[in-house]
Amino acid sequence: MKLDRNCRLCLALVAMLPLAGAAAAQEGANGSSFMDDFDTLDTRVWYVSDGWNNGAHQNCTWSKKQAKTVNGILELTFEERKEGERNFACGEIQTRKRFGYGTYEARIKTADGSGLNSAFFTYIGPADKKPHDEIDFEVLGKNTAKVQLNQYVSATGGNEFLADVPGGANQGFNDYAFVWEKNRIRYYINGELVHEVTDPAKIPKNAQKIFFSLWGTDTLTDWMGTFSYKEPTKLQVDRVAFTAAGDECQFAESVACRLELTRTE
Repeated sequence: MKLDRNCRLCLALVAMLPLAGAAAAQEGANGSSFMDDFDTLDTRVWYVSDGWNNGAHQNCTWSKKQAKTVNGILELTFEERKEGERNFACGEIQTRKRFGYGTYEARIKTADGSGLNSAFFTYIGPADKKPHDEIDFEVLGKNTAKVQLNQYVSATGGNEFLADVPGGANQGFNDYAFVWEKNRIRYYINGELVHEVTDPAKIPKNAQKIFFSLWGTDTLTDWMGTFSYKEPTKLQVDRVAFTAAGDECQFAESVACRLELTRTE
């Protein structure tokens, strides 16, 4: 994301650091490996954003009505409906726990519409009494053939990288993953490595929460495109998984499984 989010309440890694060292580097990480296939929206795991927006740049209000599961799919919807200070309502969920080094994966179909942002990311910030650290997958509705990758370290971003999404992110489900290590982040789309970050200044250190969100803007047109609402739309998530460093992967098709196999061959 380009702006700080206020009001916010599997794999043995290649060249992995000892687990004790990883834990010490990420004080506050209290989440363990898991997979959620969204048969239900478990509010013990997920906090559903409701009743506020993130600032003047956001043209919708987070609403719990915009987050639900349908036939094993999480749906976050964006629609024209008066909610709070805005004329549009949108959806977001975030984990209650914080996660550290490991593999983060989600199977997603993004929303349609210029001016919208379909996002899978990790974040921690001032609301949690921590610096703003973040790792992003964001599909901007102005061009769903691309996904924007980015990191923030102590509120400093500017690390955007655009990767191709074969066939279009809004045309079907695609697998997005990143492997976060102390000295490296690797991004994958449909199991293929698309970007690698090794500059220590560009790699977050603080444990973070996992987010999914769909929101819109009237003002960030250079970045997200001119807002053009036609009908309700939705971000769909079939599955999410986190595999902590050193743990067994969480599902058969996982990037973490593939990397572990490569490591042991």
